[in-house]
Amino acid sequence: THWCTARTPPTHFRQLKMQSHFAEFRQFAAEVALAGGFVVQRSFRNLKTIERKEDASPVTLADREAEEQMRGLITARYPHHGIIGEEFGEDNATAEFVWVLDPIDGTKSFISGAISFGVLVALLFRGNPIIGVFYQPILKDMLIGDNDETLHNGKPVRLRQQQDLREATLLATDHRHFERYGKGHPFNRLVRSVRLYRNWGDCYGYFLLATGYADVMM
Repeated sequence: THWCTARTPPTHFRQLKMQSHFAEFRQFAAEVALAGGFVVQRSFRNLKTIERKEDASPVTLADREAEEQMRGLITARYPHHGIIGEEFGEDNATAEFVWVLDPIDGTKSFISGAISFGVLVALLFRGNPIIGVFYQPILKDMLIGDNDETLHNGKPVRLRQQQDLREATLLATDHRHFERYGKGHPFNRLVRSVRLYRNWGDCYGYFLLATGYADVMM
């Protein structure tokens, strides 16, 4: 659950951002997301097979091929960095710099032909996230944040500073989750408290939150 809050970047982050290679990391993170998105885009509404993981969640060949492409770029550029991926697990995960990849966040939407999925890339420095990238390859939405500023296709964006819950826009992926975990009644009270409630959730709901089009994403 996310509500529009701001936090001050930690000291170690500010020091790191002053170093020359930080801009290089930002640019490279976007390149990794674009590369994964190119693979995903080719398979959108053109899937041949859909498999199931052990937890019954769906996975496609596009998930795996995209992550392989993204991992290959990282290993070639920064061989000493670690990688944690949704599909292929951990590699050197105790390194000072670790890349975190989810080639298709919102696979259920992706296999249904809906556009509420995205490609996610993050970079951790000593276990703390310093760069995050969201890319929607169909709509060409690229969102890059670094704990200091957030850019949507190169233009600054920010959370909407909505202080009154009665005027808020609330998003969720699937309201049945709250019933399943015994939170149905409090969630329904929350729904009745806001101005607008919609199921524009999954990965894209967080994009709408970060760009100021929504106030709460659950």
